[in-house]
Amino acid sequence: MDVAPDIDTVAGESVVVIGGGFGGLSTACYLADAGADVTLLEKNEQLGGRASRLEADGFRFDMGPSWYLMPDVFERFFGHFGRTPDEFYELERLDPHYRVFWKDGDKVDVLPDREENKRLFEEYEPGAGEAFEAYLEESERTYNIGMEHFVYEDRPRLRDYVDTDVMRYSWGLSLLGKMQGHVEDYFDHPKLQQLMQYTLVFLGGSPYNTPALYNLMSHVDYNMGVYYPEGGIGAVVDGIVALGDDLGVEYVTDAEVTGIEGRRGGFAVDTADGERYLSDLVVSDADYAHTEQALLPPRKRQYAEEYWESRTYAPSAFLLYLGVEGDVPNLEHHTLVLPTAWDEHFEQIFDDPSWPDDPAYYLCVPSETDDTVAPEGHSNLFALVPIAAGLEDTPELRESYRDLVLDDIAENTGTELRDRIVFEETFCVDDFSDRYNSYRGSALGLAHTLRQTSLLRPSHESDAVDGLYFTGSTTTPGIGVPMCLISGQITAETVSKTT
Repeated sequence: MDVAPDIDTVAGESVVVIGGGFGGLSTACYLADAGADVTLLEKNEQLGGRASRLEADGFRFDMGPSWYLMPDVFERFFGHFGRTPDEFYELERLDPHYRVFWKDGDKVDVLPDREENKRLFEEYEPGAGEAFEAYLEESERTYNIGMEHFVYEDRPRLRDYVDTDVMRYSWGLSLLGKMQGHVEDYFDHPKLQQLMQYTLVFLGGSPYNTPALYNLMSHVDYNMGVYYPEGGIGAVVDGIVALGDDLGVEYVTDAEVTGIEGRRGGFAVDTADGERYLSDLVVSDADYAHTEQALLPPRKRQYAEEYWESRTYAPSAFLLYLGVEGDVPNLEHHTLVLPTAWDEHFEQIFDDPSWPDDPAYYLCVPSETDDTVAPEGHSNLFALVPIAAGLEDTPELRESYRDLVLDDIAENTGTELRDRIVFEETFCVDDFSDRYNSYRGSALGLAHTLRQTSLLRPSHESDAVDGLYFTGSTTTPGIGVPMCLISGQITAETVSKTT
């Protein structure tokens, strides 16, 4: 796949980018490379957006994204600038990719060996090995067609899809069904269905509301592999920041934007510390709803409050960061703990919002791979439980849920942590709202439902303010670190074509 960015020169243009998440960092690099004078303003004390780092008592945690998937996207991003990822960080392919504990006592490791995974599927269901091969063939085809013709190539209008080439490329792709029905066509065993669908959490959805098109994630998982960048996802942030610095991007942290005034050729961006930044253009990587509802006057908003209230949001999360004495040998770098039936958990996220009674959750133990993230003789881990956006979040609820999670880890993984904890911090709904201005405290933004995919997501270009653009997970192509890097490219292309 070779899809070259189509970015015209924007030499002589000054651009303020609001927000230093992956979308903002990517947009800044592309525009600076195209000749723009770029200043990036970040609300918090460090760059990276949701990919923040927490450092305390010798422990270093990736606070947000922790899976390095789709290495081709990173190679393509750095390659546009004549660089390679290994100039900025080293990658290690994980083996196993991850471990799964089911709450009935069952346990499996998903390996970087396709034949071993095929045998694993066959053990659960006769014929599932061949079904596994067929599923991966389809997911690879979906990935290759989808990435080239629908992800890297933005199609913001309906007429962009009424095209013979689009119809030819999309023929046979599973575009309209839901993931649950699609996976059931291949596998009967509920555990195999879960193994093919757990990645939907990365897209902020469930098997019951995510289009079958996202079967492409199984190609990402089983064929492309799961990697760890030495130093964590924060090292990837550092690499992109260093690249931007080489390209001339100016970074300003602790610069919370409070208002955007003006239009193309005459913007003024104000910050909480009284500074005013003047520019020809503005790109916002801040939360899309926050940008429109808090930074713009009503007459310059594309969407009313009712629009944002009516959307389906990806989950928030209860995060428990732990530094513990000793090892945690039962856990791998990536570990999933799943109920044998997870319908109730998804219902408590999307249908009847409440704190999950029997949660499905993820444990990340980077100290299994990287001895720099914890003091000698200690382990670094965090637990992430997806929960509904907008839930009540109080110290009492957090304490109660913390106890539930620690009990669940001990019962279902055989890992007792309580008496070994030397560092502890939580992060939850209110923190996502406060730190990232995230609407309803969602950890990811708009979910990838059928009505919130592709051209049905908010646009990269404002139709209410000339010269104002958007990037990041709320726009296309959507949620996830690789998608936000691509969003930055699409935004830069849009800027260059309208300047």
